[in-house]
Amino acid sequence: MKQSYLVPEEFQGERIDKYLSEACCGLTRSYLQKLLKSQLVEVDGKAVKNSYRVSAGETVELEVPEAVEPEIEAEPIPLDILYEDKDIILINKPKGMVVHPAAGHYSQTLVNGLMYHCRGELSGINGVMRPGIVHRIDMDTTGVLIVCKNDFAHNSIAEQLKVHSITRKYYAIVHGVLKENTGTVNAPIGRHPVDRKKMSINEKNGKEAVTHYRVLRRFRRFTFVECQLETGRTHQIRAHLSSIGHPLAGDYKYGKEELNARMKKQFGIHSQMLHSWRMEFPAMEEPFACLSGKFFTAPVPDSFRRVFGNVADHPGGEI
Repeated sequence: MKQSYLVPEEFQGERIDKYLSEACCGLTRSYLQKLLKSQLVEVDGKAVKNSYRVSAGETVELEVPEAVEPEIEAEPIPLDILYEDKDIILINKPKGMVVHPAAGHYSQTLVNGLMYHCRGELSGINGVMRPGIVHRIDMDTTGVLIVCKNDFAHNSIAEQLKVHSITRKYYAIVHGVLKENTGTVNAPIGRHPVDRKKMSINEKNGKEAVTHYRVLRRFRRFTFVECQLETGRTHQIRAHLSSIGHPLAGDYKYGKEELNARMKKQFGIHSQMLHSWRMEFPAMEEPFACLSGKFFTAPVPDSFRRVFGNVADHPGGEI
């Protein structure tokens, strides 16, 4: 499929891969670089390389090969359903479950289970690999996740998430003792300059990211906190808390090896201690009026209980 773009003034002198990552919704910069390397990108009729810098008024054309996606099987996977109606489902996702199929994970994902449960009645906006998926949480993050059954619901919920009217709160256990009772990390997040599988604070090329946190309990070597998202960037809480010197306990991507080894030995913790515990809905019109002002919570997982027993059973209290 061929796509064509006219370069506007504000992108004068920008690298072509960066310009296209802004112009082409849904195509990653790394994928665009592959297209450039394969000479599938032309400027005014001539193939160009990654290093090419665009000029205002130029016509950029790229040939995007038709994706050949594997057929995703419906699988009878048990789902912990917190709420369900004809438009949406709220799932309590367990640790270790991948949200949607991708390279290396084409079965036993949440999507495989949803396809079986919903008999194909899921929104199609995100393509055949991500039916129903309007937002994601990491494989080893547990808790509340919204799934949409139709495109109308998908567009509506996506807009609510975009304008931050749906409140998402997470429990986290972090290394070290936070001094302040509350705080906000307001720092743009983008791909790590060296490790492309990680995110990092990126003042130049990052996107706005805001995380609020509140201390629930302090321990000798770690702190139990509640985090509230204003934005929803990839690995946002993990990258933000690591940036202020308090990485998530058990986080082998953003944390400290020595501290994680101690958590593994003492509590059997093998992955980041992050749990999407509460989702709050604003006043909403039909067909979502039944959700207006309501909130849904996911029980604290066993991994948290192993660290400090039943303390986590008192959400938001003075514990």
